[in-house]
Amino acid sequence: MSVPADLRVYLDHAATTPMVPAAVEALIGALSPAGNSSSLHASGRRSKALLEDAREGLAAAVGAHPSEVVFTSGGTEADNLAIAGTYAARTREEPAARGIVTSSIEHHAVLEPTEALVAAGAHVIHAVADTDGIISADSIADALEVLRTRSVRPALVSVMWANNEIGTIQPVAAIADLAQENGAQVHSDAVQAVGRVPLSFRDSGLHLLSLSGHKLGGPMGVGALIVARDAVIEPVVHGGGHERGLRSGTVPVPLAAALAAAVSHAVSVRKEESSRLVALRDRLIEGLLGLDLDLTVGGAWTPGSAHDRLPGNVHIIVPGCDADSLLFLLDAAGIEASTGSACQAGVPGRSHVLDAIGVSTDQPVGAVRLTLGHTSTGDDVERAISAVRECVPRARAAAGVLA
Repeated sequence: MSVPADLRVYLDHAATTPMVPAAVEALIGALSPAGNSSSLHASGRRSKALLEDAREGLAAAVGAHPSEVVFTSGGTEADNLAIAGTYAARTREEPAARGIVTSSIEHHAVLEPTEALVAAGAHVIHAVADTDGIISADSIADALEVLRTRSVRPALVSVMWANNEIGTIQPVAAIADLAQENGAQVHSDAVQAVGRVPLSFRDSGLHLLSLSGHKLGGPMGVGALIVARDAVIEPVVHGGGHERGLRSGTVPVPLAAALAAAVSHAVSVRKEESSRLVALRDRLIEGLLGLDLDLTVGGAWTPGSAHDRLPGNVHIIVPGCDADSLLFLLDAAGIEASTGSACQAGVPGRSHVLDAIGVSTDQPVGAVRLTLGHTSTGDDVERAISAVRECVPRARAAAGVLA
């Protein structure tokens, strides 16, 4: 018998999080103007004014200049524009600048666009993560050295601000400094970081930063690439010259308004919400580790701190069971979680992040990601602990039968 919807516990905020009231209000309020924001008549000017208000609000929230905000359809498009656009521009001005350094734990929205450029002559080097999932500046330096041995100049260094699976927060400023010293542009996929960690684009040393609306209480279908005014980049979508000529296509003004409202809200409540989520996160981790089920934490974790791990991220490694079986059992118990990136749900094979941090392949290993957000409560945490207590032995028993 399925658990009624009103009794289910949603712990998949890293995949998507419910819209916050401020974003809903902004979305509805921007639906009525009928004009295209590129049109010169009165309705068009009203839409344009709403769009520029959204641009200014978003820029203020992330510490950028309004002219640096390029609206996109989401984080994936923003990542693709940052990577392909930088590579095209850099190789045009310097043919030897064909090197791309990224990390072994990136989201597929970064890994796949970088690999796609190999056919265009790119040399892609993956910086190695440590067992906590941290990409150190030394690891980036090693990757840059590989490019030097090939007589290839670096075009781009792209390292995520915070990992979407294990929640580890990266030393972005140190990486950016090193990349710039070596003549590379720097990009960070900050989809999981915006509104969750202290973040200022102008102080980060980055040339490019990606963000997404639905990860932080905004709507699906909208995101942004923050592009520094001195960044070298070319468009990858042509046909109108919108958004500084970098992203053609009519901008959906209601979505942009809702995105800006969501980001502004998330940033305004970040300190208080971070403290609340850290307390819930630590209770959940400690409760799970106390079940005597041989569970371990994936990624860096310092109790009481959000400096090395996202405040709402709980990633538990479960030896001896199949991840999907555990996920289905938890779902049947009313706990909505995931095994990792929602974009890879249903794709055969285990997460590349587990491989990157050295999780053993000697036996079946499940992993469950329980991510907290603005709707999460202490009762949610206690129910999740109880469900894991019941479901892990059943998942292990099933793995034994299947083996």
